[in-house]
Amino acid sequence: MRTAKGQHTLRLRIYGIRTVWDTVGDGEFFCPCCGGDRNYRRLTGRRRLTVLGLPLLARGSAGPVVECAACGTRCAPDALDRPTTTRFSAMLREAVHTVTLAVLAAGGTTSRTVLETAAATVRDAGLDDCSQEQLFTIVEVLAADTGAGDGADPAADACGAALAIELHEVLKPLAPHLAVPGREALLLRGARIALADGPYSQAEREVLTTVGGALQLCPADTAKLLEAARTPS
Repeated sequence: MRTAKGQHTLRLRIYGIRTVWDTVGDGEFFCPCCGGDRNYRRLTGRRRLTVLGLPLLARGSAGPVVECAACGTRCAPDALDRPTTTRFSAMLREAVHTVTLAVLAAGGTTSRTVLETAAATVRDAGLDDCSQEQLFTIVEVLAADTGAGDGADPAADACGAALAIELHEVLKPLAPHLAVPGREALLLRGARIALADGPYSQAEREVLTTVGGALQLCPADTAKLLEAARTPS
């Protein structure tokens, strides 16, 4: 006499549901299970009722899912929203470079100390070939090309419309993937450049406040960080 478990196993062998997966895309992503950059396949599935192993009737669709080529783990498609390690590093370098340019545009490029601090900050972020002359030239070209803002945006008035737009476009996509200490450190890098030749100017404060907002730091925390940067460690 068969047990209930044995009868259930027999039924599964006679009929069941099988999913057939089709590859609809591929690429590279950060695998949360492997903890690193891996290749992936984007899959969509078709469910079929099977009898004696033969697919007979359609039973709807499955997925889409993202399958890691290394460990085989299948994740929801929103796993692709997280940047790869390589992409994240590039985003961080671009963020430091843009914040540096905005602070220089707001505070001016006449101070050699400020330019030295700015160039060192950008090089520390991974852009090894950055020089004072390059930063000076970029800021001057942007100022001549776009001019100041129209009064509607304090940051645009402080550093120019082009850099104000660039700050938001570069920092907002980065902020969700950067822990709070990392966002604070990025703001402090800009603050130290501004303070290299003395206290903040009003324009520098406007730019740094905009940086804090784009990095999803609340105004009170941004103000505290800017004050803390003025105190020698």
